[in-house]
Amino acid sequence: MSFRLTAEQRAVREAVREFGEAEIRPVAREYESEERYPGGLLEAAAELDFVAPNVPEEYGGAGMDPVSELLVTEELWRADPGIGGSISAARFGTEMLLEYGDDWMKEQWLPRITAGETPICTGISEPAHGSNVAGIETTAERDGDEWVVDGQKMWITNGTVADVAIIMARTGGEGHGGISALLTPTDVDGYEATRIDNKLGIRAQDTAEIVLDDLRIPEENVVGEVDRGFHQLMEFFAPARADVAAQATGVAQAALDAALDYADEREQFGQPIGEFQAIEHKLAEMATNVEAARSMAYRAGAAIDSGDDALATKLASMAKLFASERAVDVTDEAIQVHGGAGYVTDHPVERFYRDARITKIYDGTSEIQKNIIADHL
Repeated sequence: MSFRLTAEQRAVREAVREFGEAEIRPVAREYESEERYPGGLLEAAAELDFVAPNVPEEYGGAGMDPVSELLVTEELWRADPGIGGSISAARFGTEMLLEYGDDWMKEQWLPRITAGETPICTGISEPAHGSNVAGIETTAERDGDEWVVDGQKMWITNGTVADVAIIMARTGGEGHGGISALLTPTDVDGYEATRIDNKLGIRAQDTAEIVLDDLRIPEENVVGEVDRGFHQLMEFFAPARADVAAQATGVAQAALDAALDYADEREQFGQPIGEFQAIEHKLAEMATNVEAARSMAYRAGAAIDSGDDALATKLASMAKLFASERAVDVTDEAIQVHGGAGYVTDHPVERFYRDARITKIYDGTSEIQKNIIADHL
């Protein structure tokens, strides 16, 4: 299927690329080595409508279509997965608020998110439950007009830097039913987040363990319907997985760019190594994989935009599976093109390799994506 970007979408891509090259790349290594969250750059990106671009203009967003959103993510990750990923992940939870949140929730929090004042986080995964979302053990019990929440969340993006969180907790029975989405500020008793700082990659991004101990959330803070949170959450996994495909495409493109530059500069046996057929073939395969991943991501975005949920679910899982696997391959080959120079921090490809690896894990592992794809065949 052919796919052509509109003039507006191309303009979005160029604007994000310019921002990434001017503001993110020059400081990427510094932020990574210090494992520092880029709060200032989040605000700068917000001024250009790159933070939560899915949010409508009435709440300070840009109201972008799904493909444009993927373009923003791809270019941010092309600039740097750590910093760029922090910016693109600031929205993680806005979809739930937009679709199911009460007006006061949207009015209170969405303008702050789109302004870059705070990201939002969504507490889903737990130490014993990652892929098995239906197995959530965090509990929320009624006490008058409040929910009392107890449990532990793990691998939560923005957990220590977000001022607001959506906590997925068990309010009813077992399995898919009985899970609700609860909105809470994070500066309250009962919410304690600890940053995870020993990650392989995306070190500038905030990832946390959250302990919920007698956290009290007002009854009116339920997002959507009580006991329907799992089903609500599942509606947004296709966009999330398409977004990961865009992430993987972005970091793969960054690695390809670096490999092309190095192959042109590095000389052996009296000529640039890029003129040797062995290197030419590597670069050709890398470029083909990147382009294929990009096409699959955009097609998934177009399916999401069309409203065809079944097709969107299948294509998003296909895109995430393919793009994440190929991103690891491409970044690995970029190191090979660099040789020993690619194995040290003097060049960014070792960082891209480490950063790319997470795309095969979060928002559903590659194995989970294969299960989903098989179910749709």
